[in-house]
Amino acid sequence: MTVDAVSPNPRPAAAEPGAPVIQIRGLHKAYGALQVLKGVDMTAPRGHVVTLIGSSGSGKSTLLRCCNLLENSQAGEILFEGEPVRWTGTDSRRVPADRAQVTRIRTNLSMVFQQFNLWSHLTILQNVTEAPVTVLGQPRATVEARARALLDKVGIGDKADAWPAQLSGGQQQRAAIARALCMEPRALLFDEPTSALDPELQQEVVKVIKDLAAEARTMILVTHDMRLAADLSDHVVFLHKGMVEEEGPPEQIFRAPRTDRLRQFLSATMAA
Repeated sequence: MTVDAVSPNPRPAAAEPGAPVIQIRGLHKAYGALQVLKGVDMTAPRGHVVTLIGSSGSGKSTLLRCCNLLENSQAGEILFEGEPVRWTGTDSRRVPADRAQVTRIRTNLSMVFQQFNLWSHLTILQNVTEAPVTVLGQPRATVEARARALLDKVGIGDKADAWPAQLSGGQQQRAAIARALCMEPRALLFDEPTSALDPELQQEVVKVIKDLAAEARTMILVTHDMRLAADLSDHVVFLHKGMVEEEGPPEQIFRAPRTDRLRQFLSATMAA
């Protein structure tokens, strides 16, 4: 993976509690003729957990990847702590205009993927320390101490010197979470973090995510697990065919949905 070096100078001050960390305004994303996002608005305030739910193909993962600038949208605004992403080119082919801005935003938005994405040729400790040392230019000894503390935090401190192939899926995902945390990000982005795991291993990862939510970390979570969404969320966004069909606090979304489409989705999901 290619990364851009970031100055080791102090990182910008964090936003005030409750201030928006990520704002999406009127976002559109298409792959050729396929319109995936059709004018989506979303806000993730500091210290809040925002959960994206919806059927497969509704645009949840695409929206998350657009937040992290892993995908380029065709229209709309993306703001990180009030700073808009700068674009160049035509709307249909626009790309970020400032590579340094993209790198800075990405280093402050750590993403945890469905398939772990650990480097197989590195030990677990090396996986966790690589980006802070290489990308942020932080001292290795400082990063290693932080990484070991994070591995302890997620319950796999004894696996620091193991290789990814020696760990279970749940342990690998917890290592991926420790890797994300080691960047000391402004927000954590989770893309179906438990869907590749069997039920027993899912609970290992769910516990870690719940512990992080209890620390008032800013998180955006894409999940098909409605119980997890109901337990963790401050705000739930229901996407349907690339648009926000309904959103609100979990009590409203799961106990008193307003739209027929959300009621149908919850009925089918809870029955599964």
